[in-house]
Amino acid sequence: MQKSHNELDVRSKIWIEVDGEPVFGRGRRLLLDAIDSHGSINQAAKEVGVSYRKALSHIQAMEQRLGIALVVRHAGGRNGGGATLTPEAREFLKKFESMEQGLRQFVDAKFNELFREEEREAQHV
Repeated sequence: MQKSHNELDVRSKIWIEVDGEPVFGRGRRLLLDAIDSHGSINQAAKEVGVSYRKALSHIQAMEQRLGIALVVRHAGGRNGGGATLTPEAREFLKKFESMEQGLRQFVDAKFNELFREEEREAQHV
């Protein structure tokens, strides 16, 4: 008995590399989104489940490899420090999210074409 493809799902993952080194992907996008949401690298790190030191390391690596500033850090003081995304970071995030969405649409369409069509043909036999 042939198993139905209804149980199958397709997943895709995309990331950006520079000289073979990962620069940006889903995890780092989530980190930047959390910084934008919380206004804090420390809070963002906690949300995505990494240490502050690891989050800062990711930010520095992204900025160095991309050649743009992504996060502006504000020194602590009476009201504490904080962090905000640069306009360049917001534009980069927008482009990356658009690329992710386009990839998902393409992969979903190709999956449906190859696997769902096969199932429909089997049902009509």
